[in-house]
Amino acid sequence: MSETPSDTPPPVGPQHQDDTPPPAGPQYQNDTPPPAGPQYQNNFTPPAGPQYPPGPGGVDPRYPGPQGPGYPQGPGQPMRPDEERTWSLLAHIGTIVLGFLAPLIVLLVKGNDSAMVRANSVESLNFQITVAIGYIASSFLMIILIGFITLPIIWIAAVVFAILATIAASKGEPYKYPFALRLVK
Repeated sequence: MSETPSDTPPPVGPQHQDDTPPPAGPQYQNDTPPPAGPQYQNNFTPPAGPQYPPGPGGVDPRYPGPQGPGYPQGPGQPMRPDEERTWSLLAHIGTIVLGFLAPLIVLLVKGNDSAMVRANSVESLNFQITVAIGYIASSFLMIILIGFITLPIIWIAAVVFAILATIAASKGEPYKYPFALRLVK
């Protein structure tokens, strides 16, 4: 079977009639680079104001990366209602195991992202500070044996109120502990 001119693919690149190798360097038409224009440039124009050095990876820290479901949210971005309820719930139920550390951690990590999370974590933290004061007072009262009665009462009350607050937070409702010193605002 013989090849006809229509069966052969057209040659790619510059064609040389002799056996000399192609010239080194970029192969542009007429040996000139393509013109610079909007099709070859980034259309990003930085806003007016102070210029900041690029952050890690050469990214401008003022412009966050991809956003949306599946990406972590940065500080100052609104939280979804289910996230608010989850963090609020953790501020209350975590006190059963971690004491005052649970609402403190929630307050420090997510307190600036949501008013609801902040209110719940501050309320829980204030209650846990009150409970800690009650534990200290009960330990001193153990000298005269009354502390052996007040300590378990305080513990049971703390667990019950933490569960009630957790239920309210899971519904997205605010909860005020019946007795708590309002030390953290």
